[in-house]
Amino acid sequence: MNRSPAVLWIGVVLLLLLPTAAGRLLLDLAGGVLLALLALPLILSGLGWIGWKLLQSRMISCTACGATGLKGAAVCAVCGTPYASAGASPASAAAPSPPASDLTIDVVAQDVDSDS
Repeated sequence: MNRSPAVLWIGVVLLLLLPTAAGRLLLDLAGGVLLALLALPLILSGLGWIGWKLLQSRMISCTACGATGLKGAAVCAVCGTPYASAGASPASAAAPSPPASDLTIDVVAQDVDSDS
């Protein structure tokens, strides 16, 4: 008969139930592991939120097309409009930039005769 696993489980249960140093050690170890497993998602989500807010603080929106880019860039990567810098004069900041639709190239398809 294979009763050694049953005896092992009875020994573990007795260690947990009896107020011995080994029982307290096992309870503390199980509690620490459970606490780490429960706290880990909270810690990771908090770090993710902090990273997202840090990334948002380093982004700037283009006034012409609305695309976002990093604050260190001089021009918009999508439409090429220069970003308003912090040291720009109020006269240049108040000057409206042309809309992106006026700066695009319109392409018209034409039929070409192959007879000539």
